[in-house]
Amino acid sequence: MAIVAAGALVLSACTSGTSEDDPTNEDGQGTEAEGDGEGTAAPGDDDAETTSEGGEAGGEGQTSKPDLGDITTKDDNIFYSVGADEWAGLNANTTETNSVYNQVVSGRLGSSFWYYGTDGTIYPDTDFGTYKVTSEDPLTVEYTISDEAVWEDGTPITYNDFLFDWAANNPPSIFGEPPAEDDPAAEDFVPAFNNVASDWGIYVPEGPQGELDGKTFTIEYPEPYPDYTLMVGGALPAHVAAEQSGMTPEELVTAIQEGDAEAIMPAAEFWNTGWLSPDKTLPDPMIAQSSGPYTIDAAKGAEWSQGEYITLGPNDKYWGPPPATSNLTFRFAAPETHVQALSNGDLNIIEPQATVDTVQQIEALGDSVTMETGESMTFEHLDFNFAEGSPWHEDNGGLAAREAFALCVPRQQIVDNLIKPITEDAVVMNSREVFPFQEGYEEHVAAIYDGRYDQVDLEAAKAKFEESGLEEGTEIRIGYGAGNQRRVNEVALIKASCDQVGFNIVDASAPGLGDVLSSGDWEIALFAWAGSGTVTGSAFWYESDGAGNYGGWVNEAADAAWETISTTLDEEVQKEQLAIVETEAWNTLHSIPVFAHPGVIAYDSTLDNVIHNSSQTGVAWNAEQWVRTE
Repeated sequence: MAIVAAGALVLSACTSGTSEDDPTNEDGQGTEAEGDGEGTAAPGDDDAETTSEGGEAGGEGQTSKPDLGDITTKDDNIFYSVGADEWAGLNANTTETNSVYNQVVSGRLGSSFWYYGTDGTIYPDTDFGTYKVTSEDPLTVEYTISDEAVWEDGTPITYNDFLFDWAANNPPSIFGEPPAEDDPAAEDFVPAFNNVASDWGIYVPEGPQGELDGKTFTIEYPEPYPDYTLMVGGALPAHVAAEQSGMTPEELVTAIQEGDAEAIMPAAEFWNTGWLSPDKTLPDPMIAQSSGPYTIDAAKGAEWSQGEYITLGPNDKYWGPPPATSNLTFRFAAPETHVQALSNGDLNIIEPQATVDTVQQIEALGDSVTMETGESMTFEHLDFNFAEGSPWHEDNGGLAAREAFALCVPRQQIVDNLIKPITEDAVVMNSREVFPFQEGYEEHVAAIYDGRYDQVDLEAAKAKFEESGLEEGTEIRIGYGAGNQRRVNEVALIKASCDQVGFNIVDASAPGLGDVLSSGDWEIALFAWAGSGTVTGSAFWYESDGAGNYGGWVNEAADAAWETISTTLDEEVQKEQLAIVETEAWNTLHSIPVFAHPGVIAYDSTLDNVIHNSSQTGVAWNAEQWVRTE
């Protein structure tokens, strides 16, 4: 399926130092809820066919994992870091643990029916299993798990695990509908499973259909669902949850099938906490069982040094291709230390913020380090706050005020000054849903936007400002997560331009982008979304009641378009309706897209198979294939 939308969006922002991405995914705020919880805000590369030293993504024209042939695991250790936060435990799908810090480790300990290729294309992992549509009316998908797929204790991976995964999505068919937001009971409501994901439970109310311990199951959708390929990914070991909650696997399966919420509760309590590691020591490997190429079993080379690193060892029960390198170590290192750590060998692979300074620092390391830059499926944008009392509200400056601001934002200058020195092909981004490096971008933009804000027009902006009725010097606070020099520079460029129109632009950065956005103490929010190849994943940013619609944009035509998109498999209809959404977003100025983030990775030149990935997964997407060639 062609990538129509930029993705299931993940909040991407700066935390501190040179960190580009806020690795926090929150339910309703861009989580990969349709899949297996795998969601990271990470840079990547659109030109992902090749890497240095001959690494190649798939075959010619493919962006999948390369076929390395017969692999003999090399006794070695490769060091990588995504940031200073420590691993929280195997279950990276709770509201507290769903982050890139956790998923980058947990993702090496699990397998799934699919993965993201370097350009966001969804590829099936046939080593794990297969899936196929057996009916389009109703939409029915049949899944078959590999006969060889087993947990670390040798227990087969079966229907039981995916039934439990479905139950962990808090399906209303078992647990009832949660209270409405305006219901007093909503304040005290706590779901049975502390899960960021809910889609599977909602879109498949009857759950997966199969037999106890079976290797096949089917799911049926009451209505067509365009992102069905992402609905089922990986799972956690249900037999462990059953044992730890005083049940047999059969009793747990029966309780879920019969919708016995009370009987399920002990397993839900274990799901919430049992796979977490708050004491920052290696958990019992027979509880935190792996289904991937690596393990956290100390007997197989795993180690956790609190505050410093966690090392994974090879999983000898993994049935797929063995890891190319025996050990992976994830250092808990602050992003601003990564370039120096690469230089002195404490890290072998880094994925820093793509700034001019960072690129120059890496280039200064010479031939011992290989650097690659390129596009990523993360994009910068400016969002309007439509709250009552805001200058953008229709009772105040309204659309004319928003147009005045859009006409003075120097998007081209921002790209020229801050992005082109990193990647010379960078362009101003005029779509929120299709990236400039994706097929169909020009066609999509032509259908949604007439170029009216491509260049700064101060005279037109002044006329719109006067039309708006705003007072000279109206304060516009641009809120963003503190600590990102590039955003400091962006705000400075906007101020230099827009203050000439009548606005008073104020840099309103503050710690924690999530706190900034939820506070509402801003007129413009400056942040980024990271996406991957989904169709419906960004709806929550636009929909009137969407959890990611921080500015409170309301547009009935866009709401209706998303309703149509989410219930059709017809790609032409999806494209037509998506064009309606983006046309409305330009005509009424829901937001202003600025640029697609450049991505950069750098690594020890003796390593092979280090490959850019432009999706949320980042460079660690194929970490099990990394190997030192010297």
